[in-house]
Order: sequence, then structure tokens, then C-alpha cells
Amino acid sequence: MQEVPKGKLREGYTTGACATAVTKAALTALITGETQTESTIYLPVKRFATFHIDSCEITEQMATASTIKDAGDDPDATHRALIVSTVSWLDEPGIVLDGGVGVGRVTKDGLPVSVGEAAINPVPRKMIRETAEGVLKEFGMNKGIKIVISVPDGEEIAKKTLNGRLGIIGGISILGTRGIVVPFSTAAYKASIIQAISVARASGCEHIVITTGGRSEKYAIKQFPELPEEAFVEMGDFVGFTLKQCKKQGMKRVSMVGMMGKFSKVAMGIMMVHSKSAPVDFDFLADVASRAGANAALVEEIRNANTASQVGDLMAAQGFLSFFEQLSDNCCLAALKEVDGGIDVDTSLYTLKGECLGKAVRHSGIY
Repeated sequence: MQEVPKGKLREGYTTGACATAVTKAALTALITGETQTESTIYLPVKRFATFHIDSCEITEQMATASTIKDAGDDPDATHRALIVSTVSWLDEPGIVLDGGVGVGRVTKDGLPVSVGEAAINPVPRKMIRETAEGVLKEFGMNKGIKIVISVPDGEEIAKKTLNGRLGIIGGISILGTRGIVVPFSTAAYKASIIQAISVARASGCEHIVITTGGRSEKYAIKQFPELPEEAFVEMGDFVGFTLKQCKKQGMKRVSMVGMMGKFSKVAMGIMMVHSKSAPVDFDFLADVASRAGANAALVEEIRNANTASQVGDLMAAQGFLSFFEQLSDNCCLAALKEVDGGIDVDTSLYTLKGECLGKAVRHSGIY
């Protein structure tokens, strides 16, 4: 995980806010014939923001403006991306909004944008349209315009996002409900979890597999080869949130796949498993080991271990497989308790190298 910078964190701006600012600049340039160097827009968080315009080119029928996205101190895949808007006149009145190079196209149901449309989410669409309408009105223009948002490096940037899994092909999404990026906020990650579950549901999945990261997802895909890729959702540290979303969106079965570090916390009922928010409880692991038949010396060794992974290695080496089954069962029980039943839950525990340590399953009403 990226180091959180020290001191007060600097807010940044969403791709949606950047796209709105460059659209305003391009449209103003097209109407006035004057090159724009900055653009001030009103954000959904009810405040103004001024953007530096990196380049502005004007012809009689078209103007293009760009800005470099500043994500502040947020570790965002789109930080420093060039966001471009090209505005051209139309013969008919009205506003046509589309995505160009580097803005993805939606190919799967379950997203807030229809299949075939550019991946410009509803709030940015509204911001861009309303801002453009405001500029046209300000200058008394009754002509129609076409707005095309593009991100030259968008296809490359998209490889670092979940877009491919969500069926957004060819580039990034233009996102943002507030206009600003709050550094290290959980909102963006939670939004991607909701979206991933929605896509899975829309593609007919009733069984979803939730993992804590890329490595555990790789093992999960091997374990459930019959499931489509939409069924696999990375939940990161947000175990409780993801489980509740799975139930809310009508999933019948949830498989949790992970490793000792985070799942030893889930087994205790801890549903936010970031290393800083919840350390591993070695006394708890020692008690489970004792119940699984470990002798006093081994139990003491576990109590003084450095990592949960080390505990797993110790118990596996001694052949105490019931230890892992019990931990997995505790995870299932904790998950059912978190969502108040109503779904089937199974848990699989893996080593870092991908060896399955233990599994358990619990059905909806039995916990």
C-alpha cells in the first residue's frame, strides 16, 4: 500500500471536474475567438474551482482545450493525466456529449451508463451539460454544440483500473460525484465495489467471490473455474461493506477467499481489516490452535509470533488442518452475523504461495 504523506493532505479534482473545466474553456474560446488560460467552474460540493488550461486551440468551427489532472495527495491512476475537450458547432440546436480517444465505452449492463455510451458517469455528464448551457446562455448563443472528451493516455491508464472487468473498453471512465478527490478517501473504492457487484448481478451471477487482493483473486479463479470473470470482486479491506452490498444486491452465495493475515481478523468479527485499523490478535490465534490440538509449547510460540502468516506456517507444518477449518468457519459465522443471514457463505484460506489451507461453508439461516 502506498505511504500516506505526512501533514495535511492536499485535495485534488476528479476527471469529471477537469472535463467540465476544459469544456467551458473550449466553448468560451470557440464563441469569443480568444485563447483561454484558465477556467473556473462550480463544483457539486458547492464551491468554485479554477483550473489552469494547458493548451487551447481555436478554428472557425472547433476549439480544443486541455488541462493536466491534479489528484492532490490521492494515489490515483489518473493523476497527471491530460484531459481534453473538443467543442464544435452543430447545425441543429442542443448538446451532444461523447467520448473520444482514451475514454472507455460501456459494453456490459449494470453500470450507471447505458451499453454503447461513452463511460462518462451521470454527475460529470450533468456538470458538463449545465456548464456548457450556462456559457451558451451567457453569450446569447442558440446554436447546437458537440462536446467530445478525450484522454490521450486513457487506454494505458485503464490497465491500472477495474474498467476491463466492468466491461468498459478502450479507456478510462470520467468520474466524480463531488468534483473533488479527498485524499485516501474510501468513497472511490467503495463505489468501485458497488459497481462490480452490480455488473455481476446484471450479467446473471447469483454466486460472487470476494477477495482481499490480486493474489487471492488469482487463487479464487483457479478454485472456481466455472464462474465468469464478473463474479470475482476485489473487496480490499472492506469486508463488511462488501458482504452487505452482496446481500443488498440479491446474491445468494458469497465465497470469501483470502490469506491468514486479513482472514484471522475476519474470524474475530473484524470487518475492516486494514493493518492500521486492526492488528492481528495472536492470543485469539493461540486459543484456536489450542482447540485444534496444539501442545503448550506450540501455543506459546503462536502467542509470540510476528505475523499471522507465520502462525499458518507453524500449524501447517505440524499438520493441524482443523485449525484452518475452524478459522474458516469463524469467518463464515462472522460474515453471516454481519449481514444478519439470508445468504450462503463459504470461506477458503490460502498460503501466500497459493496452497489451500482450509475451507468451511455455512448456509443462510444457521449461525
